[in-house]
Amino acid sequence: MTRAALFDVDGTLVDTNHLHVVTWWEAFRQSGHDVTMHDIHRAIGLGSDDLVEHLLGEDRDRDEDEKLAAAHTALYGAYFERLPPLDGARDLLRELASRGWRIVLATSAGGPELKALRRAIDADDVIEGVASADDVSEGKPAPDPVHRALELAGAEPSDAVFVGDTVWDMKAARSADVRAVALLTGGIARADLEDAGAQAVYGDPAELLSHLDTSVFAQLERTD
Repeated sequence: MTRAALFDVDGTLVDTNHLHVVTWWEAFRQSGHDVTMHDIHRAIGLGSDDLVEHLLGEDRDRDEDEKLAAAHTALYGAYFERLPPLDGARDLLRELASRGWRIVLATSAGGPELKALRRAIDADDVIEGVASADDVSEGKPAPDPVHRALELAGAEPSDAVFVGDTVWDMKAARSADVRAVALLTGGIARADLEDAGAQAVYGDPAELLSHLDTSVFAQLERTD
């Protein structure tokens, strides 16, 4: 039996959500759009195309999408060399790997951004694959990223756990029939995460690590 521990990255393993909020806010502002940081925060976790549509609507000038995404990438890129890992992220991945879990990341990041995130996590020795936005036709909350991560891990949905920090992560896991665990590190309320499908909620990776023996991970280990 192959057990898979699937992880979102932004806001789950690396403390980047609020950096994304500020840089998206600035990208919208530069193009003349007044979008509140609150609304942007609620959209973090969506891929860039879906985020723009979610915030500006279907009747927006779609020719502007690429400019907005490029502006966000340029602004966010200024932080690539100092992205902070969340407390316990590296140790959590390594502990799960030592217990036989296959670690796969599921993220909308790619290219230099993904390299910067992996550098921040500093656990490439236990990360067995990455399902990025380039690998799927639809991003979260569609189940495609989770399905791709399962393929990379070689695991069935019943033998996997997905850890994320947004309602989009929880909905994607639920749609893929994978157990979902949420962290509060993305700034989303516990009730919202539970309503979206989280079976358990922890403060951060360190808290999940400290409760690993009573978590859904341990429950699955006992079914072997």
